[in-house]
Amino acid sequence: MMAVRNAIAIVALAATQVAALTPAGPWLAASNPRPGSASGSGISVKTTIKTYNMSVPIDHFHNETKYEPHSDGYFDLRYMVDASHYQEGGPVIILHSGEFNIEGRLPYLEHGIASILAKATGGVGIVLEHRYYGQSWPTNETDTKSYRFLTTDQALADTAYFSKNLKVPGLEQHNLTAPGTPHILYGGSYAGGLVAFARKLYPDVFWGAISSSGVTAVINDFWQYLEATRYFSPGDCSPTIQRLTDVIDRQLLSGDKKREDEIKSLFGLRDLWNDEFASLLLQAQGSLQETNWIPAKDDTGFGTFCAVVSSDAALFASTAHLRQRVRTAVQDAGYAAEPLTSRMLNLIGFVKNTVKQQLKENGCQKASRECLSARLATDDPRHDWSRSWLYQTCTEWGYFVNGASTPKDRLPMISRALGIEYSSYGCKLSFNITALPDVNIINKHGGFNLSYPRVAFIDGKQDPWRAGGTHAIGLPGRQSTPSEPFELIDWGVHHWDEYGLSEDDEEPGLPPQQIVDIQRKEVEIVKHWLKEFKALHARSGGDVEL
Repeated sequence: MMAVRNAIAIVALAATQVAALTPAGPWLAASNPRPGSASGSGISVKTTIKTYNMSVPIDHFHNETKYEPHSDGYFDLRYMVDASHYQEGGPVIILHSGEFNIEGRLPYLEHGIASILAKATGGVGIVLEHRYYGQSWPTNETDTKSYRFLTTDQALADTAYFSKNLKVPGLEQHNLTAPGTPHILYGGSYAGGLVAFARKLYPDVFWGAISSSGVTAVINDFWQYLEATRYFSPGDCSPTIQRLTDVIDRQLLSGDKKREDEIKSLFGLRDLWNDEFASLLLQAQGSLQETNWIPAKDDTGFGTFCAVVSSDAALFASTAHLRQRVRTAVQDAGYAAEPLTSRMLNLIGFVKNTVKQQLKENGCQKASRECLSARLATDDPRHDWSRSWLYQTCTEWGYFVNGASTPKDRLPMISRALGIEYSSYGCKLSFNITALPDVNIINKHGGFNLSYPRVAFIDGKQDPWRAGGTHAIGLPGRQSTPSEPFELIDWGVHHWDEYGLSEDDEEPGLPPQQIVDIQRKEVEIVKHWLKEFKALHARSGGDVEL
């Protein structure tokens, strides 16, 4: 997204430009190149998995002016297929890759939910790549004009075109196209929203869809993302974060330049503008969505952060000399000196150590604005998933995490100094886009209230992305039915049901019982839908009206 000399700015800025959408997730730092996604080698250990291309239209909507100049061309849309479980009459299970390449979703086809569903139903398992990700590029350039064909509507049309024209080498004798064969969609995070929309907009093509951690409601000023940290942090972490943030804000937002500089200098970041400084404090909280029930994939960053800031013991020798200055800041904010003084010292040590590691990795000599500010970054127009997802957030999806929009009736989880102007700065830098997305482009499909027959919504109770979907905290509950399943995984985070165990990951006690239960339920859901398909097919004499 940006030049190497400004790579630290990516960490800070991307923390505020959240993707579901694993998305691409919010944390686009080089230390975690696939947030919210299983890492995939790109080479399947299963010889039954093959990779193919389908030629699809670059432009499905020649009547819409926003795609001008229109294109009559085609591009190759990649997909991976595992037909090893197929039995005649079985469904096609399509797992949409969303904002990642198909290699990143390969584990789900090898031993995750796509494999589980295909095996249980005698179906063909497929992972379908999204336009402008992986190797599925309609254009060669990555400027704003070339990205005009990167819209949710075009991606949905790709998916429908794919299902209506599917051919699987080796199974040519079977007509696997929709609607004659039931096509069941599955997606996690951004792809979860995508498949729910696909089922609603193309009901004659897709028989059903499972939306896992699906984002269906666009929010531009996405302060709600951090509410999961408020409600589900371990131990005393959440109230500690709130109080430490309050101490910081009482200086940072005082209007007194001396006090502003003092709090930033405690962290060794005096040169940064207030919002740039605040964005660096946000990083650790983003790793909550990266926690995982598979030990090899679990990100322990958030747990470590909470353990550090909740400790009353001084954990960093390098911050001991700051104790009196920190004590003064804590007391000036109206708090007792302890335990917040020790905990603030631990936060300072944690942030300093994190920044120091990032500076070293990116060849920066000191914590200067040149290395740490997105405002001084230079655009890097390479073919890259993070650039494509950034464009989608700038034009349609939003989700700019900030503290300024946090309601006044609660302490924020991140400094109110961080506003949407800096959170969305990458849009101006990379694409010269300064206006926020029109939320109605996506929310017209139903937003928080989206429901449709044979669309299942599965979410994790502790998932930060609940705030952008049908299970958002504060929404009225829904009754889960066979037609419209509505399930919340207790002690579950970001599309946990999508994962499965490889042979290397197997150990007693895994998967945890809540994952066993939800995956069993998903199999039951799909089997129920397939029975409905067969019953309708039998009544109609083979001419199915979906």
